[in-house]
Amino acid sequence: MAGRRFNLVTLGIVGITALAMLLGLTPLRAEPNHIVATLVAESATPAPGQTVMLAVAMQPEPGWHGYWSNPGEAGFEPRFVWTLPSGATTGTVAFPVPQPLVIGGLMNYVFEGPHALLIPLKLPQQLAGGTKLPIALKLDYLACTDQICVPQRAALTMTLTIGDGTPDLRARFDGWRTKLPTPLGTTAHFERIGKLLRLAIPIPAAATAANPHFFPAHAGLIEDAAPQKFGRDGDVLVAEFATQGGATTSVEGVLSIGEGRGLTIAAGVGTVPPLPTSRNGWQAVLIALGGAVLGGLILNVMPCVFPILSLKAFNLAKVGGDERRARRDALGYTLGAMLVCVTLGGMILELRAAGSSVGWAFQLQDPRVIVALLVLVAAIALNFAGLFELPTVGGGLASTNSVASGALAAFIATPCTGPFMGVALGAALVLPTAAALAVFAGLGFGLALPFLLLGFVPGLRRALPKPGAWMATMRRILSVPMFLTALGLVWLLGRQAGSDAVTVALLGALGASLAFWWTGLRQVKGKSGLALGTALAIGSASLAVACLPAPTRAGRAAPTALHAEPFSELRLKELRAEGRPVFVYFTADWCLTCKVNERVAIEQPSVEAAFKARKVAVLVGDWTRSDPAISRFLETQGRSGVPLYLFYPKAGQAITLPQVLTPGTLTALVTSS
Repeated sequence: MAGRRFNLVTLGIVGITALAMLLGLTPLRAEPNHIVATLVAESATPAPGQTVMLAVAMQPEPGWHGYWSNPGEAGFEPRFVWTLPSGATTGTVAFPVPQPLVIGGLMNYVFEGPHALLIPLKLPQQLAGGTKLPIALKLDYLACTDQICVPQRAALTMTLTIGDGTPDLRARFDGWRTKLPTPLGTTAHFERIGKLLRLAIPIPAAATAANPHFFPAHAGLIEDAAPQKFGRDGDVLVAEFATQGGATTSVEGVLSIGEGRGLTIAAGVGTVPPLPTSRNGWQAVLIALGGAVLGGLILNVMPCVFPILSLKAFNLAKVGGDERRARRDALGYTLGAMLVCVTLGGMILELRAAGSSVGWAFQLQDPRVIVALLVLVAAIALNFAGLFELPTVGGGLASTNSVASGALAAFIATPCTGPFMGVALGAALVLPTAAALAVFAGLGFGLALPFLLLGFVPGLRRALPKPGAWMATMRRILSVPMFLTALGLVWLLGRQAGSDAVTVALLGALGASLAFWWTGLRQVKGKSGLALGTALAIGSASLAVACLPAPTRAGRAAPTALHAEPFSELRLKELRAEGRPVFVYFTADWCLTCKVNERVAIEQPSVEAAFKARKVAVLVGDWTRSDPAISRFLETQGRSGVPLYLFYPKAGQAITLPQVLTPGTLTALVTSS
């Protein structure tokens, strides 16, 4: 609903501003422009008849962005009104390669950092040396954040003097020129099949096109926020887009190919090869699937999953030689785990298709989900501790319906991203939908694999300790990691939403615990009360969720490990321009692997000393709550979640580090750079 309100506000501002422009009015504002515009010339003394390049340098405040020539589904493009000397004319405005930005489900084509719009100015030939040429520009444009938009107007002036044409700002303008898209040089082809627009772009196979994105030159050609599909067919890059319908005789736009580079595309009607589904594509699917299975297998050692798996395994040992029941339980557990992983994966794909930047464990960026998960984990811990029982044979929650147990284990495991998982799930987000869902299913299969083996390999079950009274003691011992998991969720909620939210959540958990305590008292007396106790616990949790205060990031402590700074792509570029090595890591409070790496490897005196000696800058991206900028950067690295560790040497490309770090890994990397 908030996104919809923002869309309406944005469109309203755009409409009012457009009307004001038509009437020649200047939008009122009570504050300076959030994007400062400056008019400069490459040569202050151009020669008669020369074409001199002008630039409107745009400097946004942090968090603000401007718009490309085609603004996308919201906003409007910059509008130029020139006052020029007699006989002088301006040419087409050249824009740098834009960035896609989705806000409230609407796709915007924007510039989120400093940028320049270049305009050629053709001077008349019959001008005498020393002639003064006053130039004025009224520029109307829109400055936005992810919450508000403010129409801006700048009145810019400058005076040129006819001279020898010596360029005064060549280096500066050359830097701006490197940001402009390069003409492709060859003709691309397109064809329309129903509501699908297909594009064949001739690009040599040896040329890199990292995370390509097509920006149409004109609105209405494609569904801007819909996913774009790309594939290689030899020296042709094939792309497919959802269209808005309508006939067209040409397709023009800019193809972003990574690192701020782009190609200007002009396509005519022609034949387009099918989107490749080659053997290499299947190899990518198999690699991602294998990584997901291994990642799911490793999740079983996490403190919130291991107790459930352990008690399920011990309860399975009770069936003895009943092979049919053992296999049924194993298959049920596997089905439950895979269903949850596929469901969560499908939700991620659907949300991303709608324009949201989400990744694995996205639900834990919502404090309400954390409160619900806190009450659930507390209930499991209290059941393990023996406070109350479920009416099933063999030990409560861990031995209830096998499908539910597998689903429970998979849902509780979602905060974790371990080795192999990051790359596998990142790859899933760029694969076709069926292949992506298969990768998510592989994650659930890996999670259920130990229990599946126990169900189908009698020898493994016989190797387990024989059932006995010791299982009651073990069950209570296994309640400890569940209580620790609940404690971790409380800490995470405090980091996300503050102490008031923690108080509300603890009251909800206390209410649920009292309901289960009352249930246990009735069970000791041989009476029933589980249904009512469960209903009271759910009511307590629901009340806590409803009473949560609005989340805020205020009060969050700045990163202190290794004197780190908050991550931003602009700051990364500045540090690299200074020639400093940079260590960048992305973390979240709900990521167990992240926290272990920080305690064991990153926050170590030996690492701090090595980084200080080599003047290594450290940037940290906190993804505890949804941050679109970090989400987009993770996508450029082929990842959908954290952790991610990158090391940029003084010169050269970034080095992607393993997801499990040691102090030696970091110190060796620094000393060898």
